[in-house]
Amino acid sequence: MSSATIKTPEPVNGGISFWYAQDGTPPPREPLPGDATADVCIVGGGYTGLWTAYYLKQAAPFLRVTVLEQKFCGYGASGRNGGWLYNGIAGRDRYAKLHGHEAAVRLQKAMNDTVTEVVDTAAKEGIEADVHRGGVLEVAYTPAQLGRLKAFHAAELAYGEDDRELYGARETAARIRIAGAVGSSWTPHGARLQPARLAKGLAGACERLGVVIHESTPVTAIAKGRAVTPYGTVRAPYVLRCTEGFTASLKGHKRSWLPMNSSMIVTDPLPDAVWETIGWEGRETLGDMAHAYMYAQRTADGRIAVGGRGIPYRFGSRTDNDGRTQPATIDALREILVRFFPQLAGTGIAHAWSGVLGVPRDWCATVTLDRATGLGWAGGYVGSGVATANLAARTLRDLVQQDSGQSGPTDLTTLPWVNHRVRRWEPEPFRWAGVHALYAAYRTADRREAATHSAVTAPLARLADRISGRH
Repeated sequence: MSSATIKTPEPVNGGISFWYAQDGTPPPREPLPGDATADVCIVGGGYTGLWTAYYLKQAAPFLRVTVLEQKFCGYGASGRNGGWLYNGIAGRDRYAKLHGHEAAVRLQKAMNDTVTEVVDTAAKEGIEADVHRGGVLEVAYTPAQLGRLKAFHAAELAYGEDDRELYGARETAARIRIAGAVGSSWTPHGARLQPARLAKGLAGACERLGVVIHESTPVTAIAKGRAVTPYGTVRAPYVLRCTEGFTASLKGHKRSWLPMNSSMIVTDPLPDAVWETIGWEGRETLGDMAHAYMYAQRTADGRIAVGGRGIPYRFGSRTDNDGRTQPATIDALREILVRFFPQLAGTGIAHAWSGVLGVPRDWCATVTLDRATGLGWAGGYVGSGVATANLAARTLRDLVQQDSGQSGPTDLTTLPWVNHRVRRWEPEPFRWAGVHALYAAYRTADRREAATHSAVTAPLARLADRISGRH
C-alpha cells in the first residue's frame, strides 16, 4: 500500500461543496410568482449573471433587471470552484491568430485589470470572501513540464505581462516546498478567495441596488423577448444567458457547450508544525504544468483544497445534483496532494465535491449580444471563470448600453472575444467517447513523461491537443 492510500475517515461527499458547508446555504429567495416583465432578464445566478446585474444597475439604476436561478445563487461552478481569481482566459492564443497579436494583448491586459476590479469591488461592497492577493504559482516537476513552463512563461511576457517572474528549484521552494519541483512561474495577477462567500455577497449587493432575484426557478427555454419557466414567462427586450456548465439543459443547447466535470477535496486543518515544513506563507494559488492539471489553494482556515479532473464528462451532457464525487476520483486527488506534499500522507480529507464548467468546441470563452433578437450570452470559461465572469459581465453591460443607444462602443466591446461564434459539439456517442479518450491520453502522457524523464512533451499529448482543438 502506498503512502497516498493510507486509510483515513471518509470525507463528507457532495452536499454542493465545502465552501457552502462552512457557512451553510443561504435562505431561499422566492421563485417567480407568475408572468412578469423586465428591461433585462438574466438567466443564471452565478458569477456571470450576478456581476452583469450588478454592473447594469450601477450604470443605469432605472433599468428593471431580473435574475432567474434554477436552484440558488452560486449553486453551480460559482460556489464549487477552486477559489482562483486569476488573469487566465480561455482562447487567447486562438484570438491572437484570428485578430492579431495586439488584439490578444488588449484582452490579456483587460484580464490583468479584472483581478484588481474584483478585489476592489468586493472590498467596496463589504463582501468578506477571504480574499488574499498572493498571485499564482505554476510549477513543473518533470523535464517535459519544465520545457512547457518556460514556453508558457515566455508567451505570457510576449502578451505584455512584464511583472511575471520565472523561478528555479530553489526560488520555488522559497515560496512553497513542493516535492521534486524543478521550476515555476509566478504572476502577481491572482488572488485566493472563498468562492461561495463571494457569490452570496454579490447576490446581496445586487439586491441592494434593486435587482430582483428569483430562485428555485428553472428556465426551460429562451427565445427573443422571453425566458420561459414552469411558473410563468419573463418578457424583456434583452434576455442574457449566463448558465455556463448548465447550458446544455436549455432547449436547443444540448451541443452548445460541453459540461466538463471537475472535482475537489479539502484537507482537515493542518497544524502550524506542518505548515512550517510546507511554507506557502504568500497564500499563492497553485497549479502545475501537467496535461491533466491540478489547482490548489491554502484556505483561510489552514487547509489545502486541491482540484482536478475526475470523470471528465457524463454521457448526454448530464450534470450532477449535489456534487457527489466517485471514490476513485477522491483517491486520485489525494495522490496528487501527497505527490506535492509527502508529509501529508495520512492527513484527513474533510470534504469532496464536484461541479461542471462550460467548454466550447474551440475552447474559447466568448461574450455575445445578437442585436436582431436582444439575446446575449457569456461563458465557455473552461475553468477560468472566477475572474473572466467579471470581465464578461462588464462587457455585456456595455453591449446592452450600446445597443439601446445609451453609449457608443467601448474598449470592452471591441475586445476580440466579443461576438465570437463556434461550431457545436459532436452528437453522442461521439462526444462522450472523444472526451474520455482525450483525457485518458493526457493522463497517459503525464505518466510517460514522469517515467522517462524526457524533456520533450509526449507526442500523445500533442496529438490530443490537435484533436481536441485546445491549441
